[in-house]
Amino acid sequence: MKSGIHLIVTLGLALAASSSLSAPSFAQQGSVAALSAKINALSRAGKYAEALPLAQGQLDSLEKKYGSDNRDVAAALNNLAQIYGAQGRDAEAEPLLKRAIAILDRVSGLDSADAAPELNNLAALDERQRRYADAEPLYQRAVAIRQGALGPDHPDLAISLNNLAGLYQAEGRSADALPIVETTITNGRAQLRVALPVLLAAQRQQLLAGDRALDAALNVVQRATQSSAASAVNKLAVRLAAGTDRLAQLVRRDQDLAAEAEALDKSLLSAVSKDRAKRDAAGEARSRARLAAIATERAGLQKTFATEFPDYAALSNPMPMTAREIQALLSPDEAMVLFAVADKESFVFALTRDAVDWKPVSLGGDALSAKVAAFRRGLDIGKASDASGKAGLFDLALANELYAALLGPVDALVRDKRSLLVAPVGALTALPFHLLVTEPPPSAIPETFAGYRDAAWLLKRQAVSVLPAASSLKASRVFARKEQSTKPLTGFGDPLFNPSREGSGSGRTAVKQASRALVTSAYTDFWQGAGVDRARLAAALPQLPDTADELNAVAKDLGAEASDIHLGAEASETTVKRAPLADYAIIYFATHGLVAGDVKGVAEPSLVLSIPNQPSDLDDGLLTSSEVAQLKLNADWVVLSACNTIAGDKPGAEALSGLARSFFYAGARALLVSHWSVDSEAATRLTISTFDRLKADPKLGRAEALRQAMLAYLNDTSSARNAYPAFWAPFALIGEGAAR
Repeated sequence: MKSGIHLIVTLGLALAASSSLSAPSFAQQGSVAALSAKINALSRAGKYAEALPLAQGQLDSLEKKYGSDNRDVAAALNNLAQIYGAQGRDAEAEPLLKRAIAILDRVSGLDSADAAPELNNLAALDERQRRYADAEPLYQRAVAIRQGALGPDHPDLAISLNNLAGLYQAEGRSADALPIVETTITNGRAQLRVALPVLLAAQRQQLLAGDRALDAALNVVQRATQSSAASAVNKLAVRLAAGTDRLAQLVRRDQDLAAEAEALDKSLLSAVSKDRAKRDAAGEARSRARLAAIATERAGLQKTFATEFPDYAALSNPMPMTAREIQALLSPDEAMVLFAVADKESFVFALTRDAVDWKPVSLGGDALSAKVAAFRRGLDIGKASDASGKAGLFDLALANELYAALLGPVDALVRDKRSLLVAPVGALTALPFHLLVTEPPPSAIPETFAGYRDAAWLLKRQAVSVLPAASSLKASRVFARKEQSTKPLTGFGDPLFNPSREGSGSGRTAVKQASRALVTSAYTDFWQGAGVDRARLAAALPQLPDTADELNAVAKDLGAEASDIHLGAEASETTVKRAPLADYAIIYFATHGLVAGDVKGVAEPSLVLSIPNQPSDLDDGLLTSSEVAQLKLNADWVVLSACNTIAGDKPGAEALSGLARSFFYAGARALLVSHWSVDSEAATRLTISTFDRLKADPKLGRAEALRQAMLAYLNDTSSARNAYPAFWAPFALIGEGAAR
C-alpha cells in the first residue's frame, strides 16, 4: 500500500474568514504589541485556555504600570474582551469594551483611529445580542473614523463597511446594505459572509437585476478563491519573468512599489494613532499622496501586463469572469458547479451552456468540515476487511445527505449533463464528489462489501473533474499548449530522502509498506536557523519503494522506454529540470507533497524529490510551484501519486492550488491525484486502465476514461472488496477532463 496525495486544493476563503472583530490599537509598541499578537493568534486558533491568562496578565501588568487612562490599557481590555466574546461570554466582554472606549475618549477622543477597533467590537457584541439599534451608530462611527483616518481603499475600512452591511442585512434592510456591498465589491474587499446573502436578497426583492446580482456574486467568489493562492503566485513572479528582460524589469518595479506601499501604510497607521498634538499632518499628507501615486502606477503596470504579456497577467492576476464568460467555455454536455463557504451558510452556483442558477446551502464551514471528516473516515483501506457489522466503514446515508445539501439545490440544472466540473473550497476540497450518492440507500452501511456496488454513486451518472478555481477553466482551455507529444511517459519515483543511503528504486532492500502520515511533527520542526536539519527531515519522510513497481508497470503498459523512468537518486530536481519534458504526453511524479507553510521559508506548495548531498539553487530537493511554472510541458496528464498526508484532515490547506496553476501554465491539461492511501495493486490497475481507454479512444476525454476505469473496477465481481469505494475510487481528475 502507498500513501496517496490528499486533494487539498487551496481555494480557501481569505476574505470570508475576515473576522467582524478588530485587532488592537496600532499605538501598541514593542513587547506590548508582540504579546497582543500572540494573544490574538491563540484566540483565533481557539486556544482560549492559553490566551486568557496571558490577556489577563497583560491587563494587570499595564494597569499597574500606567494606571487607568492609557491607550495600551485600552488595547489590553480589548484583547481580553475578544477572548470572552469568542467563548460566548458577552456579559463579561461588554464592560471591558465599554471601559476601553471610555479610556480612549478621555485620552484622545472617539474620533481617533485608536477608537475604531473597540467601537467595532462593541457593535459586534450588540449585534450578537440582537441589539441592532445600539450596534448601528457604533459601526457607523467606526466607518467614519477609518474613512477619515485611512482613506476609502484601506482594508480596515472595508472590515467596518462589511460589518455595517451585515448588520443591515440581519435587520432585513437589504436596500441599505446593497450600496455598501457594491462599494466593497468595487474595491475588491467584499466578504462572502456578507456580500452573498445581500446580493441574493437584492435579487429576490428585485433591487438588483438577476444577471447583475449573479455576476457580482461570482466576482466575490472568484476573488475570494484567488486570494488563497496569492502567496504562491507572488513567488512565481520573479522566476517567470527571468527569461524576458522587459517583463523582469516591470515585475521588479511592481514588487518594489508594493513593498513601498506596505511600508507607507504601516507608517500611516502608526501616525494616525498618535495624540493629535503629536501628529505630523504634513507628513501624513505626503504619505497619502505617495500611496495614491503608487496605486496609479501599479494600475498602469497591470494594464501593460495584460496588453504585452497576457499569459503572465492571466496567471498572476486572473480577473473574475462573468457568468456569460464561464458559459462560453462550457460544451453543451458540461455543467460547472462553484461553491462559496462562509461561517453559517454556504452557496452553490451552477452553470451550463444555456442556464445559470445559484442557491444557499444550509451548512456553514464548521458543519461542512465535520461532515466531510466523517465522510472520509469510511475510506481507510486498513479498516476495509469485512463490512459485516463494522463501525467506521463508508456511510452511504451521509454521502446521500451531502449530495442533497450541496448539489440538490441545483440538481435540475446539472443532472442531465454527461460531465460535471466542480470548483470546491474550504472543507469541500477534501471531498471526493464522485462518491456522493444521488438516491437514499436502503441502509447506511451494507451487510457486505458487495452491497456497495448497487449504490447510486454520482460517478455512475457523470464524469467528474475538479477545478482549483473558475479561472483554471480558462487557463486550461485557452492558455495550455495543444501540440502533439512524441513520447508516451516519463516518471520520477521512489526518491532518496537520505543521501547517505545507496541504491535506487527497485534495487533497494527497504521493506515495502504504506507511507506514514507526518501526524506528530510539522516540517518547521526540521529547520535550524536558515537551513534544514536534513537528517531529521530524512528520518521523518517515509521512503516509497513500492512506487518504483507502479511506475515500471505503467511504463511497460504504455510502451515507455526504461531510460524515461527515473528512480532513487535519479528522481531529482536536476533530472526534472534538464529533461525534455515537452516531449512526453504523461509526466508521473510518485513522491511526497508539501503544503504551503510546512517548511519554514517555503511559502508555496512543493513536491519532494531526492535530497542532494550538497543543496544548490538548481537542486535543493524541493520542486516548488515557482519552479514548476518554469518547466516546458506538453502533457495530457501530470500524475501526482503517493504524496504527503499531513494536511489530509485539514481541508483548505494549500497543497494543489499553486501546483495546479503552475502545471497548467507550464503546459499541462490535467492532473491525476489520489484522495487517500491507495492499495498499490488497485492504483496500478486503475491508472493503466484509464490510460488504456484513452489510448484506444482519444475522443473519450480524460475524466470519462477515469470514470470508466473506476466503474470497471467497481463492477468486477471476482472479489467482494472491489465494490468498496476505498479501493475503486481514490483518484480525482484536476483540470481539463474533456478531450481537446
